[in-house]
Formats: sequence, structure tokens, C-alpha cells
Amino acid sequence: MKTVAALLLVGMLVLWTELPAGTAWSCPPVRITCAMANPPNACYTDQHCPRLQKCCPSFCGRRCRSRPPAIPISYG
Repeated sequence: MKTVAALLLVGMLVLWTELPAGTAWSCPPVRITCAMANPPNACYTDQHCPRLQKCCPSFCGRRCRSRPPAIPISYG
């Protein structure tokens, strides 16, 4: 029984160490749409963007976006 628990723990640790660094974030919602029928895209997938940026829909075509800043906490 202890051997099974130890193997399970080791397996979970291996999977945990192989997770990608950082946290995933999603593209912000688009509230305004472009009047163009086929707006130009600066990117098509995340691989077309510089490192740490995502290819997100914008108001007129797709653009590379950086992670939005964290909301600052006000202490009064």
C-alpha cells in the first residue's frame, strides 16, 4: 500500500514539474466591431506573435497582445 502511494506521489510530482511556467490568460472581449468586410490580420495564431504575446481578435482584425497588467490594489 505504501509503495502504491509513493509511486502515485512521484508520478504527480513529475507531471507537476512538466507543466508550463506562468499562467494562461485569455484574450479580452471585443465590444466594437469593424465596418470592413475582411479586416487585415497582423497574426493568425500565437506562434505569429513575439514571445509572451497572444494573437487576439481586436475591433478590426487580429493583433498580437501582451498580457494585461494586474489590477493594482489600493490600500486606502
